[in-house]
Amino acid sequence: MNTTSFEALACPLDGDPLERRDGAWRCAAGHSFDIARQGYVHLLPVQNKRSRDPGDSKEMVAARRRFLEAGHYRPIAEAVGRAVLAETPAGGTLSCLDAGCGEGFYLRTLRELASAATESEKAQGGAATLSLLGVDISKWAVLAAAKREKAATWVVGTNAHLPVQAQSLDRVLCLFGFPVYPEFARVLKPGGELLMVEAGPDHLRELREIIYPSLKPPREDDEAAPEGFTRRPAEALRYSIELEGAEPIADLLAMTPHLHRASAEGRERAAALTSLTLTVDVRLTRLVRE
Repeated sequence: MNTTSFEALACPLDGDPLERRDGAWRCAAGHSFDIARQGYVHLLPVQNKRSRDPGDSKEMVAARRRFLEAGHYRPIAEAVGRAVLAETPAGGTLSCLDAGCGEGFYLRTLRELASAATESEKAQGGAATLSLLGVDISKWAVLAAAKREKAATWVVGTNAHLPVQAQSLDRVLCLFGFPVYPEFARVLKPGGELLMVEAGPDHLRELREIIYPSLKPPREDDEAAPEGFTRRPAEALRYSIELEGAEPIADLLAMTPHLHRASAEGRERAAALTSLTLTVDVRLTRLVRE
């Protein structure tokens, strides 16, 4: 399967289509956004920032990169990739956005799975093309992603106001993130699919039992589909991982919301660990744009 960058970007200031030329993305009104030498573009207007440096810090991005590259979440990435590619149109183009892409691990895995298509699969009507877009509010995350993967478009932006043209995407990924359903519905084509990975009740339970005095009861699942979507059957994924050494445990804590939610005493208990067996318990939810 061929892989290409995504072109249907929209101006974050007026919503007009952007065109890439002369090392920048430009709209008809004259707004221009330079492409950084690493290959990404910054499409987050200052009025949409909640801080001077929003999103994950440089240190948090590095921790996530080390943890993910160790393969601990590879089964999740492969399950997402299989779901994305399951109904790829032969000879057509499949456009996919990772909304909250971080340092690009999931899109890189998707590209690897697409590239591994057999010759017989390619022969069934011609090879499809996979068009990739990653958006994250953290410039450090997007910078890291752009350095590692050139066969994608990387954008500093916000899910609350995606700099993407309406009805231009076949797939949207929201993995351990915060879904913005109206925006996802706007950018998806009719029949396009939103794929979400959400933590199950036992996800990282062993770590949570160490850093918190007690665990909150699991929230009840809301089976109602958001407006504009219909549900497809969900997929549960559960397995164990072994972390050896203080660094991978610290990296895991740094890439989760638990780093800020835990008390100082809880973080100290985690820092004292030298090994940890953990349960990975997630659900892959699939929602189809009506």
